[in-house]
Amino acid sequence: QVQLVESGGGLVQAGGSLRLSCAASGRTFITYTMRWFRQAPGKEREFVAVIWSGGSTNYKDSVKGRFTISRDNAKNTVYLQMNSLKTEDTAVYYCNTREVWGQGAMVTVSS
Repeated sequence: QVQLVESGGGLVQAGGSLRLSCAASGRTFITYTMRWFRQAPGKEREFVAVIWSGGSTNYKDSVKGRFTISRDNAKNTVYLQMNSLKTEDTAVYYCNTREVWGQGAMVTVSS
């Protein structure tokens, strides 16, 4: 069973940057499609970014040009680099592959 553990959340001012990490267990990480989702207070969970095993990526429109998803297969880790953060990016960010979810990392962007 794959397990995912996020880290790197925190409090940052608008315009700042944070990098989230998601460490995965399992011997076949290189084959996993990895996704980031987020859930803001009182809202539904929404897709943020995806990276396929071949390295292709896709993003939610509102984060394009600001967020970058990447992976290090040697470390079984996927990253979400978040730049030019806005208050509306405040949410709990979740790492996902297949039906498995991490515990979430809180990101708070202050004005």
